[in-house]
Parts: sequence; C-alpha cells; structure tokens
Amino acid sequence: MNTKDKEDSLTLEILETIEGKSNVTQRHLAQRMGVALGLANSYLKRCVRKGLIKIRQAPANRYLYYLTPKGFAEKSRLTAEYLSSSFEFYRKASASCVETFGICKKNGWSRILLCGVSELAEIASLRAQEHGIVIIGIYDPGSDRSRFLDRPVRTTLDGASDCDAFMLTALSDPNARYKDVASKVGKEKVLVPRILGLVAESRLNMG
Repeated sequence: MNTKDKEDSLTLEILETIEGKSNVTQRHLAQRMGVALGLANSYLKRCVRKGLIKIRQAPANRYLYYLTPKGFAEKSRLTAEYLSSSFEFYRKASASCVETFGICKKNGWSRILLCGVSELAEIASLRAQEHGIVIIGIYDPGSDRSRFLDRPVRTTLDGASDCDAFMLTALSDPNARYKDVASKVGKEKVLVPRILGLVAESRLNMG
C-alpha cells in the first residue's frame, strides 16, 4: 500500500467511525485505525481543516464529531475507490494463485504451507480447493493468532517436512519473508505469486 492509499484508508476509517458514533473518543479512533494516538489526532485535525468533520463541545470536556455534507460525499468517494481497488486486487491475486498452483501440479506438489497471514492467503486458500491443493497451514512468525482460515498458524518452520512446497502470501515486506523462508527450506521449494512482484526469485520462472 503506497502513502496515498494508506492516507485514504485511514481517512475512510475516521469518517466511517464518526458516522456510526458521534461521541467517539480519539483513543477509540486510534484503536480502530490501528495507529498511535498522536497520528489519529493528526488525521482528525486534517479532516476538520478539509471541512469533512465538524466538532462540537459536549459536557464533561468531551467532544462530539459530525460529518459535514462534504464529509459524507468524501466517504462515498473513498468507499467506491476502495471497493474498486479491492476487486482489482482480488482479480490479480486470484490469477496469480491459479498460476502458482499450476506450477505445483507440474511438480507433483499438493500439500502447501502458506507463508504470511494476509488477504492473499485467504484468496489462495479459496482457489486451492479448485486445483486439488491442500493448504496445511500458514507460517507467520509475527502473528499472534493460533489459527487463520480454520488452519493452524505456525511461528516457526520446525517440522515443515509435512508439506511439499511453501507459497509466499505475505503482503507486508514480502522480500524479507521470502529471504527468511528460502534460507530455511531452500529457494527451490518457495513459490512466489506474480502479484508480489518477486517473480525473478520464484519457481514461476522455471516453469
């Protein structure tokens, strides 16, 4: 996600939250956005300067936030953009997963471990069923989940001999995750979907 996409995403999060609850606190906003309190406050002030939000003081030193007509219009625009980009991502990710599973079939690999809890992992899991691929779990050393998509999340690659290959699905710094996995299992067993932009490192170039 580039800087503009991130800014738009956080702005949309603020507008949606305030639309649903006018007496929301800045701390709640920060938690909802997944950012530090100072950054949430900065984005809130930016929305006020742009005329997207109005602030009204309430009793007990509290504040009420309201979307302006301009704010409602901006929320609609950002929502439409998000849905459009989400569909485009799904289309490209889906095609990349099918291409990757074709390589698996060619090599006789059917048991795959995904590497990275993400939307790409969700799409890979869905498409795998159509191609006779079994997703046995997800490797993600930074995850605090025990399960994802009703499959176990592993924080190490110990005992990884139960799978045929490793499919990269990390969207956050995929290059670092590729190097991590390849250093432990060998790059010849690491599959990189084309959408991640690391095709030069993947088995896809060898098909």
